[in-house]
Amino acid sequence: MGTPLNLLHNNLHEVSVEGRRLLFHIPSSSLFQLDQISAAVIDLLRQTPDLSLDRLNTELAGRFDRDELGETLAELVAMEVVTDGRAVTPEIGVTHVENFPLNTLVLNVNTGCNLSCTYCYKEDLDTPSAGRKMDFYTARDSIEMLLRESPDEPRYNLVFFGGEPLSNLALIKQVVAYAEQRFEQAGKPVDFTMTTNATLLNEDTIEFLAEHRFGLSISMDGPQAIHDKNRITVGGQGTYAVVARKAQMLLSRYRSRPVGARVTLTRGITDVERIWDHLFNELGFAEVGFAPVTSGDIADFNLTEAEIAEVFANMKRLGQRYLEAALEHRNIGFSNMHQLITDIHEGSKKALPCGAGVAMLAVDHSGGLNLCHRFTGSDMELFGSVEQGIDHQRLSGFLDQRLDRTNTGCASCRIRNLCSGGCYHESYARYEDPTMPTYHYCDLMRDWVDFGIDVYARIRAQNPDFIDTYITPRKGH
Repeated sequence: MGTPLNLLHNNLHEVSVEGRRLLFHIPSSSLFQLDQISAAVIDLLRQTPDLSLDRLNTELAGRFDRDELGETLAELVAMEVVTDGRAVTPEIGVTHVENFPLNTLVLNVNTGCNLSCTYCYKEDLDTPSAGRKMDFYTARDSIEMLLRESPDEPRYNLVFFGGEPLSNLALIKQVVAYAEQRFEQAGKPVDFTMTTNATLLNEDTIEFLAEHRFGLSISMDGPQAIHDKNRITVGGQGTYAVVARKAQMLLSRYRSRPVGARVTLTRGITDVERIWDHLFNELGFAEVGFAPVTSGDIADFNLTEAEIAEVFANMKRLGQRYLEAALEHRNIGFSNMHQLITDIHEGSKKALPCGAGVAMLAVDHSGGLNLCHRFTGSDMELFGSVEQGIDHQRLSGFLDQRLDRTNTGCASCRIRNLCSGGCYHESYARYEDPTMPTYHYCDLMRDWVDFGIDVYARIRAQNPDFIDTYITPRKGH
């Protein structure tokens, strides 16, 4: 009789798009169209588990050539969609991290901020007068540590963060000058990135940022009534007027790289389409990305369960507009949808939710190494310093806990290699444990990925040139 054949249900997820049966291969996050033989094998094994090879051949002999059936079955076994009893490849190839290919440092150049956004998650945030600024020596030591810890990376990135980073523009200019010289000596390219509230932008600053090809993201929450609800000055005044004016000045002059807007969605704010339309069509941002707040430190700003569901529904509506535009070969700059399509196209397989702790660390104003910029100033343990380097043992121990999916819902989840348990800081804020996966909107995330699979499949079928023009060039960026 031989070893019985069975489906490995945790490795496949089937979706139907316009009458076509598609297989989402969970281990590789890849999408395949099922041919008639593959579909027949899967259907038969769903109906009859523990099926022998002889019985499978007998059941399908009248429909398919025996040799073709054998080849198809061998492919499904190799993909580990079907098991013939042999050992299954471990879901995550890496279960212990010893080497850290660090290529990105987030420099917290000033804890002070000239705004007082009500929902701000920064635990080391200060008023402008009390701001603790990073000094040049700490920034210099950060760069030297980066090159010392990982000298063989092909490209590096320095991210300037705060507070409001432009409130320490003098340091940023010093760091850029030093970094360009230092990385040139090392024979390596370096990029600069910044998230700013835009209020301190002026013509000279924009010229400097353009000269050094900064990747820029502007924190802006939408039209005035929405933006001014939370993004206020220390004195309590709304900031829309000044941010909109400065953003328009930037967008009219900045040609080095596309400028994106980062939107924070808090309780009572769910109108994704309206916000996108204002920022993309009216102000002219190249991309608009949305960050729903579900586990912030201040519970009053967290979206309710019903609002989270509404946000996802509204994102799908904007995603439908993304699809319609893509079929006309237009990209409408909806970052969340664009990233999901990119992940599906590239077959993203993430053992960890992001690069924090592996490819990226955040340096606080005094030189401490944090998991990411969200943790600076928190009670979370440091993972070394720029002077002493990375505490490899402590960081490895932390990552090993997150890599272990035993007894977690992630072990069998169909989007486990796209989500990988969710944001560390969200887990920290919600459960006081950054190693624990976030579970509170898993069903919505699975539905969002299914929607992305549908959109991707339709684009591939009806306008594959969109992928070549707008998705493939993102690889490696």
